[in-house]
Amino acid sequence: MDTEFLGIADLAEVPRVAVVVDVMRAFTVAAWAFGQGAEEIVLAESLDDALALKERHPDWVALKDGPPAPGFDTVNSPGMLRSLDLSGRTVVQKTTAGTVGALAVKEAQLVLCASFVVAEATAQLLRTRESGSVTFVVTGEDGQADEDLACAQYIARRATGAGTDAAEFLRRAAESRAATELAEGVRQGVHPDDIALCLELDRFPFAMVATLEGPLMVLRPHAMPSLTDEDPV
Repeated sequence: MDTEFLGIADLAEVPRVAVVVDVMRAFTVAAWAFGQGAEEIVLAESLDDALALKERHPDWVALKDGPPAPGFDTVNSPGMLRSLDLSGRTVVQKTTAGTVGALAVKEAQLVLCASFVVAEATAQLLRTRESGSVTFVVTGEDGQADEDLACAQYIARRATGAGTDAAEFLRRAAESRAATELAEGVRQGVHPDDIALCLELDRFPFAMVATLEGPLMVLRPHAMPSLTDEDPV
């Protein structure tokens, strides 16, 4: 499998297969939303778009980065989201980097959104699809976020079937700028457990596939049976 690792701004053309990585915290939050029963997640282009969707669909759950804000139900924090019952609900998500990265590759044949909590399922889906060329979109810090790059590199290695120790990749994420900012309170809308939840390897047995449905980019879980029935690799 041929791989490349690019920041959002470095995407010169539409890739055939894209894995969009945001560990802290967009696609950890998305996985937790599905874990809490959400049916689908609509990735919004802007805060105004998210609010407009919420206004048209009052039963949808809208979330954003940063502190709580009028019109939004919650914030982009796995620690906060895990206490919500989202059974059968549609979530609208707008974040600084993750949703932007996914929308940047919305024309790709296959778009996966990923973080450590769905790493093995994502790698397995890539192997199942026999993806010859994969572009990993490193969303944070203009493509320099080490937690996102570490996760992307780990998934890439697992996608080849290689036995790979996750410890070093998780260490890099734990020592990243994003983790430091979350720990020190630089970022708002943070739960004390957010970093630990973002570093919980293979917490969920599904990959997350984003597809264009009319004007909307919609994210859904894609269960991997081998992980559902067995312990994570």
